[in-house]
Amino acid sequence: MRKYILTFCALTCFVLTTNAQTKKDNKTKTEKASSLQVKTLNKGTAKIENIQAYQVYGESFDIKNTLTKNELGKLYDNMKNGDSLENIQFTSTIESVCKKKGCWMKVDLGKGEEQSFVRFKDYGFFMPLDGEKANVIVHGKAFVSEVSIEKLRHYAEDAGKSKEEIAKITKPQLQYNFEADGVYLKEN
Repeated sequence: MRKYILTFCALTCFVLTTNAQTKKDNKTKTEKASSLQVKTLNKGTAKIENIQAYQVYGESFDIKNTLTKNELGKLYDNMKNGDSLENIQFTSTIESVCKKKGCWMKVDLGKGEEQSFVRFKDYGFFMPLDGEKANVIVHGKAFVSEVSIEKLRHYAEDAGKSKEEIAKITKPQLQYNFEADGVYLKEN
């Protein structure tokens, strides 16, 4: 029995150390896409040129079946509160980034004012605070959810909105969300 307990403790310590190290590595992990084994399969309709010009944040991923921002917008049109789609990747442009630490971004969906709110899996990585207008390729899970007034006000505060603008938020909002496990950011 003692042997099993020691083995369990050793395995638990290994798993905890490995998970902590992985999270630490993901927070600081940035590498050139040219050093990755990236496959450009062009089965999606998004055209990606010069992948070597992109910096990797989070986990790297193969470029395949990549949607355009308009195609992602159409996917969201067919979703309702609680729906989600896994292993989605799309190209877009960053419209805004959290000004406190880069822990979220809003990206263009080709639908005017409507944008997708992108957070990063397990807060494992962050985007540069000056990332607006940069082109990105994003990989992860698309989902639709209702966002509470409190969260909307928190996000508005993070975005640097005035107290007057924040006070105007008085009802929950249906939001197009995305949880990214990896982002390729095109360097300017």
